[in-house]
Amino acid sequence: VIVAVVEGRGLARGEVGMASIDLKNPEVILSQFADSTTYAKVVTKLKILTPLEIIMSNTACDAGNTTKLFSLIREHFKNVTFTTVQRKYFNETKGLEYIEQLCASEFSTIFMEVQSKYYCLAAAAALLKYVEFIQNSVYAPKSLKVRFQGSEKTAMIDSSSAQNLELVINNRDSRNGHTLFGILNYTKTPGGSRRLRSNILEPLVDAETINMRLDCVQELLQDEELFFGLQAVISKFLDTEQLLSVLVQIPKQDTVKTAESKITNIIYLKHTLELVEPLKAALRSCNTPLLKAYCNSLEDTRFQIILEKITTVINDDTRYTKGCLSMRTQKCYAVKPNINEFLDIARRTYTEIVDDIAGMITQLAEKYNLPLKTSFSSTRGFFIQMNVDCSTLPNGQLPSEFTKITKMKNTYSFTSADLIKMNERCQESLREIYHMTYLIVCKLLNEIYEHIHCLYKLSDIVSMLDMLLSFAHACTLSDYVRPEFTDTLAIKQGWHPILEKIAMEKPVSNNTYLTEGKNFVIITGPNMSGKSTYLKQIALCQIMAQIGSYVPAEYCSFRIAKQIFTRVGMDDDIETNASTFMKEMKEITYIIQNANEKSLIIIDELGRGTSAEEGIGICYAACEYLLNLKAFTLFATHFLELCHIDALYPNVENYHFEVQHMRSSAGNKEKIAYTYILSKGCTEEKNYGLKAAEVSSLPLSVILDAKEITNHIAKQILHRQQSTPEMMKQRAVYHLAMRLVQTARNSRLDPDSLRIYLKGLKKKYEANDSGFFP
Repeated sequence: VIVAVVEGRGLARGEVGMASIDLKNPEVILSQFADSTTYAKVVTKLKILTPLEIIMSNTACDAGNTTKLFSLIREHFKNVTFTTVQRKYFNETKGLEYIEQLCASEFSTIFMEVQSKYYCLAAAAALLKYVEFIQNSVYAPKSLKVRFQGSEKTAMIDSSSAQNLELVINNRDSRNGHTLFGILNYTKTPGGSRRLRSNILEPLVDAETINMRLDCVQELLQDEELFFGLQAVISKFLDTEQLLSVLVQIPKQDTVKTAESKITNIIYLKHTLELVEPLKAALRSCNTPLLKAYCNSLEDTRFQIILEKITTVINDDTRYTKGCLSMRTQKCYAVKPNINEFLDIARRTYTEIVDDIAGMITQLAEKYNLPLKTSFSSTRGFFIQMNVDCSTLPNGQLPSEFTKITKMKNTYSFTSADLIKMNERCQESLREIYHMTYLIVCKLLNEIYEHIHCLYKLSDIVSMLDMLLSFAHACTLSDYVRPEFTDTLAIKQGWHPILEKIAMEKPVSNNTYLTEGKNFVIITGPNMSGKSTYLKQIALCQIMAQIGSYVPAEYCSFRIAKQIFTRVGMDDDIETNASTFMKEMKEITYIIQNANEKSLIIIDELGRGTSAEEGIGICYAACEYLLNLKAFTLFATHFLELCHIDALYPNVENYHFEVQHMRSSAGNKEKIAYTYILSKGCTEEKNYGLKAAEVSSLPLSVILDAKEITNHIAKQILHRQQSTPEMMKQRAVYHLAMRLVQTARNSRLDPDSLRIYLKGLKKKYEANDSGFFP
């Protein structure tokens, strides 16, 4: 993927235009949006695209005058190539011209969307100019799919949340499949796999679309014949998007390589189009609206028109095969005989050379009485192979006329001077064949260019069906349930999908319940009791529901989240010069600045990187801020003081993970047994850090010291808190006054009702009523 990014200047700073093209998929994606000064949307979008190269204008990247956007992108994408092009290439008029010239007629509604989106048009102009330059080829007129993708139609998951939740990359080992993508990825085509990845990183927010997908998954699960029939057809498809990409590019220079690639692609295209009928047949019996719509789309006559045009020129039995020699043969004999006399002569010559090579190797085998056989590789051409033990060779060596000898175990590979000459003749003959075939294929391609847009539809259908089949496949391996969409987050006996795959058995399941009236959950419990796993589990289930997958639970209902935020982990970041505490503060600031009432917020401990008093203060203040939003928030903490916040705010719920204390058989040691069961209320565990230290076999002297120090600190805190009743009264009044100011700001009470309420409170205070302070 190559991306061009441009930002408005002056008053338009913060308005960002982006254009991207995948060199393996001929689709240009344009986006333009207003972003905050942190450029969170830009960074998130770029992380999803994972570009190979980013293009920006030289004015944004000039040394000593770099823009904040450029510096931020450089910071986040250290391994990506940056290319600067002159600002004059970022020209919106040229961009619109390019789109009018290259956009396939089917997607022409894009003009309406992007006419006034100057920044994404400017980015498109620079991008397409640059791609033509580096690829040394131009795109055929009216051949590209162009679409505008705002940031409203999908949920936003920032890059650090995607990393924390291990959505597509495992944090310990990037090659490990223990990720959300890994457990859902049973796709059979590269396009399906790409679609699943982008859906996980950008889940849907439209309940209707999600339910249409869920209907499909339900039908695939109920109709076994449909499931296996579709899977059998889909698995035969090649990478349709990459095929399209090569077909729509017109090379500026004709070389043997471009000729060979075009011939291969026409064979791939024939193979793909021959699968349309079986795919249609598999979808005929389906009932859900989405699958029916796909079936109707495949009725497009253009598929048949292209296939008929191809079969007039290309042999009926030419097909995609595995193995370089058989594919080479398919390419040689792709074009029907009697279309070009010179081609037929060249092919006869090629056949004779190949027969001569086989005959020559048979003669050598007889001459030296050795079990020689003909082999082929794309790099060496034809060569000789022999399976034999060294001891059976005369003098333990091969005859001197054999050269370039290599040995792997008991297999010798070698060639001879005559064979090398024949290989050269063979290559020359091939070049002629490819050149003549290429001319015929180019003529054929020019005839089918006007119909080729139906392949965009086909690749879209194939990748979508592949992803839905993958969801259905994942369901058959575990007891997942169909999610509902309401204004409540309710999960009955849900479990962590990735943990299930790692543990190879079903983990302990737990309930979750958040509603508008109880939208803030504080979770406490000892170390290792399961807090982090539980929090991640909820976020993963939310994402699974919003991409149209079933969810690991007995029953589940979700409120659609427009944004998912997480603050997890205790790492520092040397690269950005951020300590553990600084990183925590940056993450919570980002959440506070961007969260709204449709967000899902997961905070796994906060304020751990500083002293306990400051940590509690920061946690309390952050909680109070988030409590005023209607976002669903789950907050795990070790600061038990936070649990008392439910006395002031009715929308707070306290939960804890239970543990059991057991004595060892000798009776002298206490052990902790983790139940991983979530219960209502605050944890009663004290000094569980010390208990965990005991379990981890920390030396006894260290543990005794730690206990003594803990008790000493506890006494000091108690002493500090003992103050006179008068001071306590003043503090209570001050807190009450602050609460009242906040209540007055947030409440929907009219001023008169509020005044009556305050007068009542004032009387109670003046009368020194004992019911006032509690």
